[in-house]
Amino acid sequence: MADLRARHHRRLRRLRRAARRWTVLAGTLGGATAVLTPYAGLGLPDAFWAAAAGGSAALALWRWSDLRALAARPEPPAADPALAGQRARARLVAAVETVPAGRGALAEVRRQRARLALRGTAAAGPWARLDAASAALTGLAARLTGPADPAVLEATVAERSLRDLAHRVAGVERALRIAPADSRSALAAAHRTLVEQLDGGVGAYERLVTAAAGYVAEDGRAGAEHPSVHPLTEATDFLRGVADGLAELRTPADPLRARP
Repeated sequence: MADLRARHHRRLRRLRRAARRWTVLAGTLGGATAVLTPYAGLGLPDAFWAAAAGGSAALALWRWSDLRALAARPEPPAADPALAGQRARARLVAAVETVPAGRGALAEVRRQRARLALRGTAAAGPWARLDAASAALTGLAARLTGPADPAVLEATVAERSLRDLAHRVAGVERALRIAPADSRSALAAAHRTLVEQLDGGVGAYERLVTAAAGYVAEDGRAGAEHPSVHPLTEATDFLRGVADGLAELRTPADPLRARP
């Protein structure tokens, strides 16, 4: 949402410009009407001049009235600089995300920021493993079709849950550093349980990625060789035969060898 105070001032400037413009126009048309109206009476063209002058004067009065009414209202409060900065960043991010390369760059920036936030905690190692496994699965996702589609959806949901669990582990670990001595043991036990859950979940995710890679590998094994190899071999033999034939045509025949 735009700054209300800036919008208020823009409206005031527009009304002031409009009021001045209609005032100048009304004065110009009024003066022209007074000069051009003949003493013998008004004709049809003079009536048009007079109507235009009167309409411009009325519009000028309305614009000045609107300007006074708007200026009499209290100014809206100024926007919070923090909120303004957030809106500016949101607009910048939206603009960058419209570019295909920008989406990848923003995703990498967010990933690095999350990794830095978890640095020094027990969640940093599993998070790095999860990043590597997720990148591998992203490279395989385009080939995981047919019966493998549900596995890709399950992996997406599991990755989101594991990342949330990693942030929870880091938060509990930071709280453990400042916890009183009488409650530290219970919190430490809960932290160990969360770390075990995170490590086990990342391990399961890595096994899923390994199984996905095996599926892609087996799905591509149509026989002893890839289906594209045979057409390439035929094309190679054809071109080689054509080249040999052209070479024979360009070689001059030996006249002595040609005699019986």
